[in-house]
Amino acid sequence: MVQVIYGKKGSGKTKRLIDLANEAVKEEQGDVLFIDDDNRYIFDLRHEIRFINAGDYGVRSAQMFGGFICGLLAQNFDTRVIFVDAFLKLVQDDIRGLGWLFDMLDKTCQEHNVRLVISCSGAEEDAPEFMQKYLI
Repeated sequence: MVQVIYGKKGSGKTKRLIDLANEAVKEEQGDVLFIDDDNRYIFDLRHEIRFINAGDYGVRSAQMFGGFICGLLAQNFDTRVIFVDAFLKLVQDDIRGLGWLFDMLDKTCQEHNVRLVISCSGAEEDAPEFMQKYLI
């Protein structure tokens, strides 16, 4: 299942994502991952959470991001939740053209029993139509 936290810059998306990740590690019976574009929040997360700086792996497009997520799932069958901060900084693409990616991620996550929580910057009223079903 894919879930999206959508809001303007400075609206508390990252804090909410960090809080959700720290809670998930207490409740989940598998691994919790947190993906960001830098190491800025590494010390805000519980030590049990696997922190991944996607910038270290050259993730710069929607195609690369999709492959990156699939690679993480293929490598670790125990993954239960993946949190992604600064999604639009990673994919560097217009959110309106990424419906295919969200459909692919949702299908993949359902097949592998994984929850993917993504934060996106922007005005919630400007979120594309395809995004409405993923908003939390």
